[in-house]
Amino acid sequence: MAVQKSKRSRSRRGAGRAHFSLAPKGWTVCPQTGEPVPPHRVSPSGWYKGKKIFVTKEEKKAEAASQKA
Repeated sequence: MAVQKSKRSRSRRGAGRAHFSLAPKGWTVCPQTGEPVPPHRVSPSGWYKGKKIFVTKEEKKAEAASQKA
C-alpha cells in the first residue's frame, strides 16, 4: 500500500484547487422586455426569439378586466 512521504498543507491543497471553481452562466437580455433571461429559455413574460409564446396570468387578468368594462 502506498504511504505519503509528508502531509500536504491546507494552503498547498487549496492552491491546487484554485481553478476548480464554477463559472457563472451567461445570461442574455430579452429584447422585448429588457429582463435578464437564461440562454435558450422563454422569458417570464412569455417571449422567445421575438415571438410571444404564451400569455401570462397578469395579461389574462387585464384582458378579462377590459372585457368586463
